[in-house]
Amino acid sequence: MGPGLITGAVDDDPSGIATYSIAGAKAGFSVLWTMLYSLPMMIALQEMSGRIGLTSRCGLAGNLKRYYPKQLLVIFAALIVVANVFNIGADISGMAAAINLLLPNSHQLISIILVTGVIFLTVVMPYRKMVLIFKWLSLSLGAYIIAGLIAVNNWPVVFLKTLVPHLEFNKDFFILLLAILGTTISPYLPVWQANEEAEEKKLDGQVTRICKFRTVAGKELSHANKEDIFGMFFSNLIGFFIIALTGSVIFGAGLQNIETIKEAAEALRPLAGPYAYWLFAFGLISAGLLAIPILAGSAAYVISEAFGWEASLDKPFNKAKGFYLVIIIATVLGLGITYLGISPIKALFYTAILHGLVGPVLIGALIHMSNNPKIVGPNKSSHLNNFFAYTAMVLLTVGAVFFFTTL
Repeated sequence: MGPGLITGAVDDDPSGIATYSIAGAKAGFSVLWTMLYSLPMMIALQEMSGRIGLTSRCGLAGNLKRYYPKQLLVIFAALIVVANVFNIGADISGMAAAINLLLPNSHQLISIILVTGVIFLTVVMPYRKMVLIFKWLSLSLGAYIIAGLIAVNNWPVVFLKTLVPHLEFNKDFFILLLAILGTTISPYLPVWQANEEAEEKKLDGQVTRICKFRTVAGKELSHANKEDIFGMFFSNLIGFFIIALTGSVIFGAGLQNIETIKEAAEALRPLAGPYAYWLFAFGLISAGLLAIPILAGSAAYVISEAFGWEASLDKPFNKAKGFYLVIIIATVLGLGITYLGISPIKALFYTAILHGLVGPVLIGALIHMSNNPKIVGPNKSSHLNNFFAYTAMVLLTVGAVFFFTTL
């Protein structure tokens, strides 16, 4: 129940929930296979990032700064920060729209209240307590599993569509696949994972931010790997049930589209009946409260390591001012995005596409660092993990090229 579980739950943030809901509504069960075949890629990338954090006591940006050209660090930091800020804005907008289902005509006020609350919790609350809250919030996503078990009645077809990949050679379908891969293999997840493994070392009384290989017991690496597997399995299990649920309830009803948060909430009606909006709002808000501090925190880790600032969620504000200021600024900038007039459901979906576009750069850096003996020593990434990581990079690169050539 460590960093691996939290990272897995964060992958199902409001953007992920919206993307999986849209995928199920548009394509039905025909995209369920993405949840199965993306899983080994996710596990490989998280295992790589966790290994980097454990062996170097440092995050990805810190290692990039020490061992790689400055230009790569600048590109890496810029992509992560831009993608995370946009994701924060989309998540805030989605959370506010979910509350707006229950309290109409209060979208902007709710957005401001949410941002204020998130900043307060992230800056003031001790790291150990925040982690405990994160773990409990992650369990709220189980509502989709229960709803899916109730609503889905054609399980032989579901299993067949999960095992046998399906492709449609048209622009809309490939953009949908890019969004699914983008929200599943989100770039901020490895950033957070590496830093949290280093943070856990600090909580154990060990020195962090060394950015140089230190011996790690094989048992510790194995334990972290098991956490990663569990976290990524949990993440894709939720994604699987969201797609299956919306595929059954919305696509099955012939609607084949989700344009609003209200329509996305309808997927939970088989479980909650007239209380579907309440359950959806609670789930989406919980997912957002879990994700936004981590999105802002991972951006803050990158910037702080790049500039050599103290970076730790376990330190009070006065001992890590730069780190916390980045969290505050990133969250407030995210709030500003909610005023652009983009539909909340579309903003959440566009965020997934954005992650798909920036993913190849991060994955390329991650592959090289996880095989760099100065960082991981003899604990280089396995051939199997390298294969799945390269596969993810190639798929996202092809998706990005297709996206830009069909604009």
